Formats: sequence, structure tokens, C-alpha cells
Amino acid sequence: MTHGNLLEPEPTRLPERPEAQAALDSDTDPADVAAEHPDFSEAWAALAERALADGDVVAAYAYARTGYHRGLDQLRRAGWKGFGPVPWSHRPNQGFLRSLAALARAAQRIGETDEYERCSKFIADSDPEAAKATGLAE
Repeated sequence: MTHGNLLEPEPTRLPERPEAQAALDSDTDPADVAAEHPDFSEAWAALAERALADGDVVAAYAYARTGYHRGLDQLRRAGWKGFGPVPWSHRPNQGFLRSLAALARAAQRIGETDEYERCSKFIADSDPEAAKATGLAE
């Protein structure tokens, strides 16, 4: 008999989205993927990251916030209660986590220090590997 951590909930793993994932992985423009699959956080994360790279911080903030909220909705439907692990190693979770990281970066660039700190803490609490992978680890 094995005993897990009784104080922490099981990790939340979002469902696979093979059609949307395949479109994004085949270099379909993330805007087209988001239009076809508006609840697919990874497309919004890709849009936010592209906007950040282009210096369009306001668009990045909007894209990231959309991906973040779509991901929160899906996490809740998957049983997440507002806390607990959201593993980076599970590919479907990465869209939400990347959106959260992009939101942190965009918030920092527009001077939303509280939001930057909240998002940075949220991603580290979800999975320290996500914070490392997205460059938000301290």
C-alpha cells in the first residue's frame, strides 16, 4: 500500500486536444488556430508570445489574459479547486501555463507589479518546472 501526500490534491491534467494541437504544431498561424479553437489556450499563448517579441505589449496582455481565462475554465471543469499542482510535463497544461507566464511578462512591462507578482507566484505554485521552462523562475 502506498501513501501519497494527503494534504495536497492530485495534479490536474487538462484533456488532450489533438486537432487543435496538430494545427498549431504544423505551423498554422496561431490566430487561425485561436479562431477555429477559441478555447485552446496554447494558441492564445503563442499569440501573446509573438506580440511580446514584436513589442506589442498591450496585445500580448490581451492575448495572454484570454488564454489564461480559457485555461482556468478548463482547469475548473477538470476538477481543479483553485490550488494544487498543474504539471508542466503534461502538454495540454502548457498552454495555460505559457499564457500565465506571458501575462506576467506583459503585466511587468506595463507596470502592473501586483499582477506580475501574482502570476509569477501562481506559476511557481502550479509547477516549479513551468516557472523554469517559461523563464519566470527566480
